[in-house]
Amino acid sequence: MRPLGILLLDTRFPRPVGDLGNPATFAYPTVLKRIPNASPARVIHDRAAGLVGAFCEGARELELQGCAALVTSCGFMVLHQQRLASAVSIPVATSSLLLIPLLKALFPTERKIGVLTASAGALSAAHLAAAGAPADTPVGGVRGDGEFARVIVGNQPEGDFARIGDEVVAAAQALKGAHADLGALVLECTNMRPYLEAIRRACGVPVFDLLDLADLLMRRPAGEAGGAV
Repeated sequence: MRPLGILLLDTRFPRPVGDLGNPATFAYPTVLKRIPNASPARVIHDRAAGLVGAFCEGARELELQGCAALVTSCGFMVLHQQRLASAVSIPVATSSLLLIPLLKALFPTERKIGVLTASAGALSAAHLAAAGAPADTPVGGVRGDGEFARVIVGNQPEGDFARIGDEVVAAAQALKGAHADLGALVLECTNMRPYLEAIRRACGVPVFDLLDLADLLMRRPAGEAGGAV
């Protein structure tokens, strides 16, 4: 089976199973391409300024290596979806935010699709617009002074991942509590995937992330050996 290509930020924090940067997360092969100097802070707060060319070059390298589709490890790259998609001839999904228009069509019209992000302050109207998401999409983020922000956004080599999980679930609960009309949650941050089931249990709504979109892109054509993934 052709692999999934992952354009990975230049990080040093641990990546447990479930995280997009851990190959054991996937039921199919992956090829990781680290983008030099693409720190979480530069991509989240500086909008990947000066890095998009390197992401495009990395995408082309992964295509030449035979990847069937590409994703990035940070949902804030949605600002550059069109440029990355235009750089190659295979499907590219920069962010789970791209799921929002589809989910809006699937859920009752009175229900909103919320976004849980690594930084609510940095996730702007431009990011939502780039994904085709409504401007009134509810957005919630983890606390800016917590362990998640210190380890993941701050790119630290060690951290308390139990505490990180508690912060992520608490942020999801706060978002759900503030929006009674929430029908589903989308996790912008690919590092939140290990806590997806805990979020679902705590909030009582369906929860989606970039792995759902990756799985969609990686479904094998009918008749290919092994069938669908």
